[in-house]
Amino acid sequence: MSDKKKKLFGTDGIRGKANHYPMTGEVAFEVGRAAAHVLKRKNGLNKILIGKDTRLSGYMLESALTSGICSMGMNVLLVGPMPTPGIAFVTRSLRVDAGVVISASHNSYDDNGIKFFSSEGMKLPDSTEALIEKTMFSKKLEKIRPEGAGVGRAKRIDDASGRYIEYVKSTFPRGMTLEGMKVVVDCSNGSAYKIMPMVLRELGADVIAINDKPDGININANCGTTHPESMQRAVREYKADIGIAHDGDADRTLICDENGRLIDGDQIIALCALDMKKNGMLKNNTVVATVMSNIGFELSLKKAGIKVIRANVGDRYVVEQMVKHGANLGGEQSGHIIFLDLNTTGDGPITGLQVLSTMCRTGRSISDLASQIDIFPQILVNVRVKKMMDLEKFPAIAAVIKKAEKKLKKGRVLVRPSGTEPKIRVMVEGDDMDEITMLANEIADVIRDKMK
Repeated sequence: MSDKKKKLFGTDGIRGKANHYPMTGEVAFEVGRAAAHVLKRKNGLNKILIGKDTRLSGYMLESALTSGICSMGMNVLLVGPMPTPGIAFVTRSLRVDAGVVISASHNSYDDNGIKFFSSEGMKLPDSTEALIEKTMFSKKLEKIRPEGAGVGRAKRIDDASGRYIEYVKSTFPRGMTLEGMKVVVDCSNGSAYKIMPMVLRELGADVIAINDKPDGININANCGTTHPESMQRAVREYKADIGIAHDGDADRTLICDENGRLIDGDQIIALCALDMKKNGMLKNNTVVATVMSNIGFELSLKKAGIKVIRANVGDRYVVEQMVKHGANLGGEQSGHIIFLDLNTTGDGPITGLQVLSTMCRTGRSISDLASQIDIFPQILVNVRVKKMMDLEKFPAIAAVIKKAEKKLKKGRVLVRPSGTEPKIRVMVEGDDMDEITMLANEIADVIRDKMK
């Protein structure tokens, strides 16, 4: 493979347009070879588990990855479509050397991605991803060619989804039931399309499942966490108690209340944190959020005696800070919520059950629980750019950001590049929606002009 001199790994693995560099079968094969070499443990099982979401291109990338891994003498376990957190769980459960997820998460079907979990079910640190990438572009692997019985083999694991379903159900308190509760679940035509409705029904809920018929190209299409409107409509139409939406790989969850009002990741973390603190379950009275989390979220938790630590955007960075500070709850405004006592990564189904158990335990509606958190008005504008460049190289962008910060009497401005898409994210929050909208658009216009 020729050296493209291009960084492959972003904040959540490798991501790109399917069948275009770097999301090609050729690159996936080389990634498989390099990952097998780097991740093989001396005392391991010599196995890597591969799962995927429901994208059409998953077949192509799954085959290429499998071929690359087997060519290095490691064996592959294939579990098919399965939520990212399920891959993390089964990787630990089967005690294999690593897990791989083929998914572009909340992106449209024509994108795809490859991300890795360690044998402990944790996303790989930047240093390990950098080593895999360095190994790919070196000539180190050219002479490593197992032969005969030394070549790896692949087989399918039929009960992986069942293992995960039973585990997710086990995180819901024994003796508690969802009987009498009506739940809308938006599966985003993704990897939770069978799992989440089944979990909820087996716990007694009256379930209305929507966007649960994936066809390879309808994943995240006007549904799920990026387009929660259909969930909100369904909750109002069916007079449900709550709506739960996942993204394509089900590591995110957003919810809406019985009136169809959206409740984001900040509010989910906060309402769970308040309940966990009350019941003595919140370790070190600390939660980890990101730089994107609303200032109102932080102030609401501080008032309750809960410390908030901010991490860089990306659930792997949230987990790193959770481990560092001994926290068992953290996440992102976008809906990646990590209950570290229950799973090692953002887990949509488990998040949904934790919210439902809080409702059951307190006897309060979800709207009542969410009302405990005062959220400041916030606007996020995503500016698509042709090429990602260092923002510090553009004095005009720095100037318009500084100008906006001066205008805000109460609030903040955050401008950062996306780690998964060619976009610059402009976030402004304050106490006046009209003002922050105007300021965000002014910044976005300058970025469009200077980075065109």
